[in-house]
Amino acid sequence: MVVEELGDEVVDRLFHALADATRRDILRKCLGGELSVSRLAEGYPMSFAAVQKHVAVLERAGLVSKQRRGREQLVSTDLAALRRARQALDEYEAIWRGRVDRMAHLLDDELGPG
Repeated sequence: MVVEELGDEVVDRLFHALADATRRDILRKCLGGELSVSRLAEGYPMSFAAVQKHVAVLERAGLVSKQRRGREQLVSTDLAALRRARQALDEYEAIWRGRVDRMAHLLDDELGPG
């Protein structure tokens, strides 16, 4: 299981990073290629520093990487990390679907035939 391989701390950072709409939008924008933090900041009604903080959260979660080129900090999405996040979500979905199915069977057994 990917969730077990990653560990609770890593999964917590992934989900925390993905919980915010601005951070998810930054990920989407960076899928098309590297963007500078200043370029990203132009697209949001918040300060440059606030965008930098969002990028830092994504970076700590391993979802993006930053590379300095001259005066610019370029941000790019880590596709492998996104795949791991997707796999973790898929695993949680399977767990919960299994639980719901078991509850439905228990209720069916309790209530008996229609």
